[in-house]
Amino acid sequence: MAYKLSQINKSGIPPLLKGIESYEQWVEKLTEIRKTWLDYIGGLPASVPVRLKINSQSKSQGHDRFHVQYDTVYGDKVTAYLLIPNGNEGNHTPGRRFPAVIAMHPTIEQGKDDIALSAGRKNRKYAIELVERGYVVLAPDALTAGERIYPGHAAFNSELFYGQHPGWSTVAKNITDHRQGIDVLCSLEDVNPNAIGAIGHSFGAYNAYFLAGADDRIQAVVSSCGFSPFTGDPNPEHWTHRSYPYTHIPKISADLKQDQVPFDFHEIIALCAPTPFFSYAGQDDHIFPHWKSIGEGNQELKKLYRRLGKDDNFQSFIGAGGHDFPKEIRMLAYLFLDQWLANKGEPNQAGERVK
Repeated sequence: MAYKLSQINKSGIPPLLKGIESYEQWVEKLTEIRKTWLDYIGGLPASVPVRLKINSQSKSQGHDRFHVQYDTVYGDKVTAYLLIPNGNEGNHTPGRRFPAVIAMHPTIEQGKDDIALSAGRKNRKYAIELVERGYVVLAPDALTAGERIYPGHAAFNSELFYGQHPGWSTVAKNITDHRQGIDVLCSLEDVNPNAIGAIGHSFGAYNAYFLAGADDRIQAVVSSCGFSPFTGDPNPEHWTHRSYPYTHIPKISADLKQDQVPFDFHEIIALCAPTPFFSYAGQDDHIFPHWKSIGEGNQELKKLYRRLGKDDNFQSFIGAGGHDFPKEIRMLAYLFLDQWLANKGEPNQAGERVK
């Protein structure tokens, strides 16, 4: 399934449905994409049992904030904020469990604080805004950020990780840790396990759809400035070794040296389909500037969702702004989450999911 990078830079993003005449053929292609993806990221180990520790608790207007940590694979622990509406939000039916979202932070040393504390940057506090809308929100630190920076190292330094796990990848590590986060959410009495979404900006955005492609408990995805296809990318090396020592997928380095890539990222998003998906990109994005290729990828994904009979499940927007998550786009994204999560049915008494 590999592509010659210089060729797709000329011809455009690879069509998702080329030669696909039946649903069975699409499933066959999807199986090939997933196999290649898992091979390159190093596979996904089974989750460990949920063990949640509450370190502290505080009250804010409209919600309770818990500073927590929970177990993940290989003896590691994830630090996170758990935000739960405290009953003052005014849009929750008594006795009914809340929809939930796992909110993933962008590339910043402060990690979860950027999206879940009032001190976070402008246009990044989507964890707070979502709990104020009536969602339970889990905002974890990704490895190398926040409270999970390796001692004696800078944020987003993954060298020690690769020393410990030379055949793995930080992409697979994050997916694994975030799947543990979904386990945590599903264990909470306050959460409707039938109504869990994922949201993120930049680094958090692609972690959101990577998670959704690996865990069908995610029922809606919001990606802001995180879809970056190889096609048209002036800096495809950022998926391998970057100017600071954070490496996403080491195995791709050898491919790039041979002018090829094993997949393109609209194919990885396709692993989510037909899960409802909201995508935003900016034409003046200095990190992912190849907005025309992003637009082509969105068109291919729209065709796929249409072929699957779920045309309304995919929404994409390209604005004139930069690498940002502006208020007007966040409001559209929240309405999208409301549409797909707020009225989801809950499991019945037998534990079965009902519509």
